[in-house]
Amino acid sequence: LHFIHHPYITHHYKDLRTISSSEMKTNMRAFLIAVALTTIAVEGFTTTRTVTSLGINHGIVNNLISEPSSKALKRSGKLHMTATTASGSFAEEPDATKGGDASMSNLIFNLVKSIVGAGVLSLPAGISAFGNAPSAMIPATFLIALIGIFSGYGFSLIGRVCALTGSTSYREAWEKSINKKTSIIAAASCTFKTCLATTAYSMILADTFRAIFASVGLNLTRSTTLLSITSTVLLPLCLLKNLSSLAPFSLLGIVGMVYTAFAMGFRFFTKAYALPAGKFVADMPVSLQPSFGNVGASGVLNPSSFILICMLSTAYMAHFNAPKFYTELKDNTIKRYNTLVSTSFAISIAVFAIMAAFGFLTFGSASSGLILNNYSNKDVLMGLSRVAVAISLVFSYPLAFAGCRDGILDLANVPLSERTNGLLNKVTLAALSCITTSALVLNDVSFLFSIAGATLGNALIYVYPALMFRGAIKKMGDKATKAQKRETKIAMGNGILGTVMGVIGTRMALKSLGA
Repeated sequence: LHFIHHPYITHHYKDLRTISSSEMKTNMRAFLIAVALTTIAVEGFTTTRTVTSLGINHGIVNNLISEPSSKALKRSGKLHMTATTASGSFAEEPDATKGGDASMSNLIFNLVKSIVGAGVLSLPAGISAFGNAPSAMIPATFLIALIGIFSGYGFSLIGRVCALTGSTSYREAWEKSINKKTSIIAAASCTFKTCLATTAYSMILADTFRAIFASVGLNLTRSTTLLSITSTVLLPLCLLKNLSSLAPFSLLGIVGMVYTAFAMGFRFFTKAYALPAGKFVADMPVSLQPSFGNVGASGVLNPSSFILICMLSTAYMAHFNAPKFYTELKDNTIKRYNTLVSTSFAISIAVFAIMAAFGFLTFGSASSGLILNNYSNKDVLMGLSRVAVAISLVFSYPLAFAGCRDGILDLANVPLSERTNGLLNKVTLAALSCITTSALVLNDVSFLFSIAGATLGNALIYVYPALMFRGAIKKMGDKATKAQKRETKIAMGNGILGTVMGVIGTRMALKSLGA
C-alpha cells in the first residue's frame, strides 16, 4: 500500500488512521490490498519490495496476478485472513515471499542431521565431569533442553536478521547488520570452528578404526591408525574437486546415529555391561568399566558442569548454515521458519537426552570422551555401530574439510578465479597436515568439544546473533517497533549469558586437561 501510487488507494489509505474499529480497519485494508493487486495485474509489474510490504502470502499474490483484474477484485474476500497478518506485519520482521523450493519436512530432516552428529557421543563424559550417580541425569537432561532452547533461539535470530537485511550468508548478515569492516570476525570464527570440527572427526576416526581393527585381530597404535586412514582414504577424498557424488552418503550419518542409539539402549536394558557379571565386563579395561558413586543431582552446582554446557554448544552447532535454511525454505515466512527451527531443535534435544542417558547410565564416571570406546571390541552389536559411524564420518569428512579449506582461502582474499587445482591441492595438503597433527597430539575428543564450544561455539550461537539482531533493529530507526526494540534486550541478555558460559567453560576445560 505504501509503494503503489494509485489515487484511490492513496486517498482511502489515509482513512485507515481515522477508523477506530479494528474489524472495519482490517476489512478496509483487505479491500485496498485487492485494489493494489488489481493495479499490479493491469500495469504488469510486481516487486519483492511491494509484495513484502503488503505482508501477504506469496502464493495468493501469484494467483491474483495471473488472473484478470475483475476476478482479482472478486477474490478480495480471500485476502481477509492474510490482511489480518498484514495489519500487524509492521510490528514484526517482514515475511519473505520468495524463498526456495525445499519443503518443511525435508529441511527439518536436514537440520536434525546437521545437529545430531559426532558431538552427541561425548555428552556422557560431560555428565561424568560433575556427577557419578544416576540422579545426575536429572539436571543433565534439564541442561540439554535449556541449552537446546537457547541455541534454537540464536538460530532463529540469524534467520530473522536475514529477513530484515536480505542476506543469504552468515558473513553477509554481519556486513548488513553491523558493518563490512568487521565481517572478517564472523568469517574467521566460522572457518576455525569448521577446522576444529574436522579435527574432532580425525580423532574419532582414529579411535573408531583402531577398535574396528582390534576386533578382527589387527592391533595398531592410535597414531598408526590415524596416519594410515588419512593417507589412504581421507587425503584422496579431500583432493576431489567435485563432492556432489558424496552427498548421498551423508544420509548414513543419521542412520548410524539412530542405530547407535538403539544399540546403546539395548545394551543398557539388557545389563550387558552391569557389574559384576555383565556379559562383556571381563573383556574391558578396568578404567572403562562402569563406575558409580554418590555425587548425583547436586553435582551440577559444581563449576565442572560448564564442561557439559560447552560440549552442548558444540553439539548444537549448525548456526553458520542458518541463512541457507532460511533462504531454501519454500514460502519462507518468519512463522514457517520458526516452526522449522523449533521442530528440528526439539527432535535434537530428545535424541541428545536419550543417547546421553544410555551412555552415562551404563558407564557412569568411567564414560569415555567418545562413548563408543567404552564398549567391548567383542560386542558385535556395538561393533556394527562403530562401522556405521566410521563410514558416515569418512564420507562427511571431505564435505566438512571443503568448508575449512574454502574458509581459509576466503580469509586470504583469494578470488574464485585464482583458485586453481594446483593451489587447492597445496592448501589441502597443508591444512590436512595441520589437522592430522592436532588430532595426533590431542587424545581426548571431549576436551576439544568443550573448548571449541566454550570459545567459538558460544560466539556463533549466542553472541554474534544477538549483536547482528541489535544492529539490524538499530538500522531500522523509527521503523522498528517497540516489540523489536524490547527483544534486543532479550537477545543481548542471551549474548551476555553465552559470554559468561564461555569464560567459565574455557577455564574448566583447561583445568580438566591439566588434571
